[in-house]
Amino acid sequence: MVQLPADFVAETRRIMGDERYNRFVGAFDNEAPVSIRVNPRIAIDHGPWTMDHSDSQVPWCSEGYYLNDRPQFTFDPLLHAGCYYVQEASSMFVTHILRNGQWSMVHGQCALDLCAAPGGKSTALRSVLPDDCVLISNEPMGNRAQILLENVTKWGGPNHIVTNNYPRDFRKSKLKFDLILCDVPCSGEGMFRKDPNAISEWSAQNVEKCWQLQREIVADAWECLTPGGLLIYSTCTYNTKENEENIRWILDTYDAQVLDIPVDPSWNITGSLLEGFNEPVYRFIPGITRGEGLFVCALRKISRKDEGRGRKEEGGRTKEISSADIIKNKNLKVLDPGILLPPSSLLPPKVDVDYAEALKYLRGEALVLPADTPRGIVTITYQGQPLGPAKNIGNRANNLYPKPWRIKSTHLPSEAPKILHF
Repeated sequence: MVQLPADFVAETRRIMGDERYNRFVGAFDNEAPVSIRVNPRIAIDHGPWTMDHSDSQVPWCSEGYYLNDRPQFTFDPLLHAGCYYVQEASSMFVTHILRNGQWSMVHGQCALDLCAAPGGKSTALRSVLPDDCVLISNEPMGNRAQILLENVTKWGGPNHIVTNNYPRDFRKSKLKFDLILCDVPCSGEGMFRKDPNAISEWSAQNVEKCWQLQREIVADAWECLTPGGLLIYSTCTYNTKENEENIRWILDTYDAQVLDIPVDPSWNITGSLLEGFNEPVYRFIPGITRGEGLFVCALRKISRKDEGRGRKEEGGRTKEISSADIIKNKNLKVLDPGILLPPSSLLPPKVDVDYAEALKYLRGEALVLPADTPRGIVTITYQGQPLGPAKNIGNRANNLYPKPWRIKSTHLPSEAPKILHF
């Protein structure tokens, strides 16, 4: 049995009640569910696909699937090609918020994922937003920003910019956004089942630090939100200080309205656990919901002077943010400007390789390509899915796959994990 911190046990039992808490603790006897989210672009670009290992769909995300075991994802070239993302099922709820009809992005608007690494929610956002909506995925911590950049690049999608800034930098930038996702740093209680280190790092003092930091982040984000815009607040923790009490603070401090997102009762999502606070919030609790710990609340910014949506210029016209506005902004450090590629006819020729050669490529090794392969830059593909570039010089193709992304393991399987099939 997992040994949980005594202070955590006492507080969590208090807010959940005995029946709910016992179901929660019982979940620690079972492995966390394994789930993936399929990139919807693969069906558009490459046609129908099938899946192995899946036992059911994630009910709140049409692209999400539970797997009945944990394949060796690292050794699946289709993962590296961005065909799917290994994501905890609860976190996919962000797609439901934007698809349920209560609030939606319209063409030409702009979204910001403020604390985006490693990229699961950002890639989910990119899949549900209109293509002409600019999405900025930001991560303040430099090393985590590089992981975010890798995952966003592999996932693909238009108008997707990656930045490495603190929330206050966006406040200084004077840019305004119609949607801001604040998946704020938290005490990590929702990770206890998956990550034993989260248990050892937890403390009541850290909870105090977290809720204060979260309010600072929200304050910066709120200044960047347009009237009528939506702020999605989320944590992977259970206590009310970082969750309901922060939502109550937002409502007391700003002109905000909580959105009531329709959910199916069969999903077993829990509402508010703070006595006297009845605003619609969404708690995912292991043992009750099939997923890990998550808290989510969606808030609309209300302006007493102007309740219309959008950014207003002089004369009442709506000003849209372009990629150029972000790239040229001196307050922001842009890692990837999200520039569109040229037409496919101008892209390097593709060379499809088998599984063994795909693993060689992903490990950074040189390849020997067919004799009729054109010299120069080519795109290495696996099952028709692009992996990355190589430079064919005739007797071999030099590997141009980014070094930080390469597979480090030397113990390679002989057969591919059979997850997706085209």
